[in-house]
Amino acid sequence: MHYDNGVKARQTGKLLWMQCFVRAVETGSFSATARELGIGQPNVGRHIGSLESDLAVRLLHRTTRKLSLTTEGERYYIEARRVLDAIDEAESVARGEDELRGLMRVSCSMVVGLLHVQPLIAPLLARYPQLNVELHLSDEYVDLVAERFDLAVRVGTLKSNMLVARQVGVSERAVFASTEYLERHGEPDTPQDLMNHECILNTRLPNGGLWPFVGNEINITGRYRLNNHEAIVSAVRQGIGIGLAPVWIFEGDLRAGRVKALLPRHPLPAAEVHLVYPERRLVAKRTRIFMDAIATAFAGKTCMQSGHLDRLRNSGAAQLE
Repeated sequence: MHYDNGVKARQTGKLLWMQCFVRAVETGSFSATARELGIGQPNVGRHIGSLESDLAVRLLHRTTRKLSLTTEGERYYIEARRVLDAIDEAESVARGEDELRGLMRVSCSMVVGLLHVQPLIAPLLARYPQLNVELHLSDEYVDLVAERFDLAVRVGTLKSNMLVARQVGVSERAVFASTEYLERHGEPDTPQDLMNHECILNTRLPNGGLWPFVGNEINITGRYRLNNHEAIVSAVRQGIGIGLAPVWIFEGDLRAGRVKALLPRHPLPAAEVHLVYPERRLVAKRTRIFMDAIATAFAGKTCMQSGHLDRLRNSGAAQLE
């Protein structure tokens, strides 16, 4: 395809406008974008203004305190980010580089992020000095597209069919109580017995009071409700009541005899663990590499595989029967 010099210059300029826009969205600041790109701060605003004029749409709402995307800006950001990622990857291939660069935004729950994802970040940053990672830890549901995330680690039922999902493990669940609690209140023999116990409920879950024992779902009531897995774990350890949680959270407590897994003849279904990302024609190389690192790490974790609780029981770990 033939372009005259005027068209070439315009296309080169438009890439700079696009780059200014994308980085301003990701940094939330014209000044940070200017420092990163090595241009004057007024130029950032002018370039984004030129882009908006060229497209004949408003992309950003600007105030003295913050930048926010318009509806058109949200759609344009996704495509612009894809274009810039493709250019970066093409240039790396042409130079024969194995380098990862740019920003990767990852979302996951607090406890999964701290225990399973964050340990993978340090070696990744050490190997790729041009890579930036933003790890967003929250127990609230995050819209990956609207919040501009590249990747999320999700445990449980997937809510959106607009995402691509890759299963990397399973998270077995059980109900737990501290030995202190059991000494005071006794141990339930059946799920129905839980109605006579102090149970801790997770308000973050749509059906936090429904404990889905296989073939015997029970609507649990409880006087103490929390919206965070870590808080529920802490409450169980303190002897406040019985809580439902992933087995791997309590593995150390089980082995030490501080906590006991209850109702061994009444299992709960395991929750699938997925990597999910927005459906795109091109997934950035940095995202692919990180997904592979997570998948490899999780494949090596027995706590992310079926039968983990049975293996603990067979190993003779304390407080499992």
